[in-house]
Amino acid sequence: MLDFFAERFPAVAREVWRQRMLQGDVVDEHGVSLLPVTPYRGHVRVYYYRAVPDEPRIPFDEVVLHQDEHLVVVDKPHFLPVMPSGDYLSETVLVRLKKKLGIDTLVPVHRIDRDTAGLVMFSVRPDSRAQYHALFSQRSVHKTYQAIAPWREGLALPLTRESRIVEAGHFMLQHEVSGPPNAITRIDVLEVQGTLARYALEPVTGKRHQLRVHMAALGLPLLGDGLYPVLTPEGQIDYAHPLQLLAKTIAFTDPVTGLARQFESAQQLLFPIGAGERAQAG
Repeated sequence: MLDFFAERFPAVAREVWRQRMLQGDVVDEHGVSLLPVTPYRGHVRVYYYRAVPDEPRIPFDEVVLHQDEHLVVVDKPHFLPVMPSGDYLSETVLVRLKKKLGIDTLVPVHRIDRDTAGLVMFSVRPDSRAQYHALFSQRSVHKTYQAIAPWREGLALPLTRESRIVEAGHFMLQHEVSGPPNAITRIDVLEVQGTLARYALEPVTGKRHQLRVHMAALGLPLLGDGLYPVLTPEGQIDYAHPLQLLAKTIAFTDPVTGLARQFESAQQLLFPIGAGERAQAG
C-alpha cells in the first residue's frame, strides 16, 4: 500500500505516507488500519483522515441511544456529517464518538446525509462488523423517515415510487433517468397543515439522495433542501432552516444476539409558523 500511495500521490513524500500509515491515519472501508507493508488490493475504499485547520464547531450534539459490545446507535442532529470528508474531520459523528466513548474501532454500518437528522448505527468490533453490514446489503432492516414538504391535493397516497437514479453530472446531485429501476420508496402522508404535509417515507433500496430525488420528482421538494430542486452555493449553511428530513425509526433482528431491535429518534420535524390550520389526513 505504501508503494501505491507514493505512486498515486507523488506530490506527497513517500516518508510522509509512511508516517501517516504508522499513526493509523489510513484505514480501509471497515476501519482497519493499513500499514506500509499491507498488500495492495484493488477496488477497495481507502480513507485518510487528514488534519483540517480551524475547523468550526457545529453547534448541535449527537445523542447515544444504545451501546453494547457490538453496536452503538446514535440520534444525529442536522448539519453534522457521519464520516470525515471535505472540510469536516473532528466535527463528525464518528470522530466525536471515538473521543466520547474511547472506542477506536467504531465504524458506521450505514450513513445518512449531513443535512439529514436521525438514527445512525455504528459497529464496535471488527469480528462482527460484516454481520451488521449484511443487514443492509440484504435489505433486512426496516427504516422509516419523516419529511415535511408541500401538500398536493389529488395525489393518490400511499404510493410506491420506483425509478432509476444516477449521478446528474455534478458530484453533489442525482436525478432520475429512464431504465430499469434501482430505487424504490414507499410514500404516505401522516398529517396536513395548510399547504404543507408531514410524510412517512420508507426506502426499500438505499441509493444516494433517494428520498430527496423521489419527492422532488413528484413535485414535492423537501423544506430546507439545499440541493433539490436548486443547488445552493457552497458555504451558505443556514442553521435556522434545516432540511426537513428525519431518519425516525429503524428495526431489525440483531445478527449477533438474535434479539429484535427497534430504535426511534427523539427528534421532531416542526411545521413553520403560519403553515395553516392542522387537518388530519385520512
